[in-house]
Amino acid sequence: MAEAKSPRRANIPLEQLRPTQITVGMLQVKHKRKRLRALEKRPCELVEFILENPIRVVLGPAHKAYVIDRHHLGLALIKENFETAPMEIEDDFSALSETAFWKKMQARRFVHLEDAAGKRHPLQSLPKSLKRLDDDPYRSLAGFVRTAGGFHKVPTPYAEFRWADYFRSRIDEELLRSHFHKALTQAIAMASHEDAANLPGYLIRKPK
Repeated sequence: MAEAKSPRRANIPLEQLRPTQITVGMLQVKHKRKRLRALEKRPCELVEFILENPIRVVLGPAHKAYVIDRHHLGLALIKENFETAPMEIEDDFSALSETAFWKKMQARRFVHLEDAAGKRHPLQSLPKSLKRLDDDPYRSLAGFVRTAGGFHKVPTPYAEFRWADYFRSRIDEELLRSHFHKALTQAIAMASHEDAANLPGYLIRKPK
């Protein structure tokens, strides 16, 4: 049996990165910035953290690199004035035409075109840089639920957006914005509900 080929690593300027989604959870970005600042006091740990969390990208036409995972970390690094970071090149579609490239990206489910209200937009709506991403508070909520052990991190593309949509239909936005920790407690409990059983990373809990 042939050995699986490991993704190629490269250092790419962060300013060249293109998002493949419209929103991020800005609260999560803020949390990641705080962690980066704390690690700056321990340079060896900072280097180790960045190396262990490469930004996953797909190479496209005209020397562009499109992020397919870790948009939040990429934006946090930019806001903290980092210039480059390790990238894990998932695929190289740089030889394709623009039309063929986006067809391939959509076929691989490497694009998420829904906004913070869950409304779908055309490809042309994708921001041209990570700094232009909009805020979706439910995406932050999903990220913190996963960190709290509410569900597993899985390689399924944009899995946490599916969780964000799940919480969006069940938790009031006013509560989320004004009492985040209360909303988080509710969301963690909801993550174990049978209604979430078809979501990626769902945890099957043993009866107490």
